[in-house]
Amino acid sequence: MDDASSEFVTREDKAVYETDEPVLYSVDNGIATVTMNRPTFNNVQNSQMTYALDAAFRKATDDDSVKVIVLRGEGKHFSAGHDIGTPGRDINKSFDRAHLWWDHTNKPGGEQLFAREQEVYLGMCRRWREIPKPMIAMVQGACVAGGLMLAWVCDLIVASDDAFFQDPVVRMGIPGVEYFAHAHELHPRIAKEFLLLGERMPAERAYQMGMVNRVVPRAELEDQVYAMAQRMAAQPRLGLALTKMVVNKAEELQGLRSTMDMAFGYHHFAHAHSQAMGMGQLGGQDARSMAKANKEESKA
Repeated sequence: MDDASSEFVTREDKAVYETDEPVLYSVDNGIATVTMNRPTFNNVQNSQMTYALDAAFRKATDDDSVKVIVLRGEGKHFSAGHDIGTPGRDINKSFDRAHLWWDHTNKPGGEQLFAREQEVYLGMCRRWREIPKPMIAMVQGACVAGGLMLAWVCDLIVASDDAFFQDPVVRMGIPGVEYFAHAHELHPRIAKEFLLLGERMPAERAYQMGMVNRVVPRAELEDQVYAMAQRMAAQPRLGLALTKMVVNKAEELQGLRSTMDMAFGYHHFAHAHSQAMGMGQLGGQDARSMAKANKEESKA
């Protein structure tokens, strides 16, 4: 056999989902609402949710009545990141893939995670950023690690005054999440602080840094987001799409895509190094240890 993967046994999928609807979808007055629906687990993203998000965004894109998309999270938090520890963690499950990468589940070594994250993390986020309809992230509570990626692909971010942003994955030995927009969303020196300390950035400071468009009282968040969406929806569809394309292309000319490609390579070197050192893919961390460290740091 000429390929190591041909002799590799597919890993067992032990995921148990708490819901058949990890994403909710509705349309009203030209606005599609896409809602992450795993509130029991603070809307952490497994592949079940990721592919459901992709399907919802495709539905909104294909619907000519939809002019604007609002992305939100059910419950207390927008999203606490990627699923690294719930019963629904489905890293070993195969799905109908959205990109031209092979299935990851029967691949050896670092290839398994590299292929998976090209598909569900970097690839999906780039796909969503290119949606030709404006997207508004409505952020309350935690927007952590993988949650940042979902907010950053949106064109506007409106946060409640109790929201916070954080990427603590350097603790895992990883240089930031896969969709590495840190140095473009923030001044490079602030991005270094954000990553190297891994501290929570309150919504007000995120606004001051230009990462958030508006900060509003929690009780007013929904009303203000939908008022903005309604004003956008009154604009011509093509005008909205072309405007979004121009600004996105300007960001790419400034190096956004190249930064992500470079960071993704280092990210997976870090995963492989961690495995070679016997610490697993996450530098010896898991959901419990990460949550504990975050709680301790928030009290300091």
